[in-house]
Amino acid sequence: MTQLSAMSTLHKCGALTPGQLAAKEGVQPPSMTRVIAALERLGYVERHAHPTDGRQAIVELSESGREYVEATISAREAWLDERLAKLSSDERAILSQAAEIIERMAGR
Repeated sequence: MTQLSAMSTLHKCGALTPGQLAAKEGVQPPSMTRVIAALERLGYVERHAHPTDGRQAIVELSESGREYVEATISAREAWLDERLAKLSSDERAILSQAAEIIERMAGR
C-alpha cells in the first residue's frame, strides 16, 4: 500500500525529491528511501540527478510505473461505475450530496 500510495503521489504531482515525497506521504525520509529503492527494483520509478542541487535526486515514475498506476485507476473507476449503475437516481443524488459535504469538510 505504501508503494502504491507513493506512486500515486508521483503520478499526481510529477517528479519530486525523496524528501518532498516523504513529506507528502507523511512518512520519515528513511522510510521513503526504502520505498523508493523497492520501486526502483521493480522498475516503477527512476531516480535522476537534481538539476540544481548535486546532493539530491529527483524521483519520477517510469513508463511502466505510469502504466501500472493508470491501470489501477481504471480498474477502480470501472468497479465504481458498475456499482453506481445499480443505484437508483435517488441514491445517486444522496451520494452526490454526501460527496459535497465530505469535500467541504476536507477543506477543498
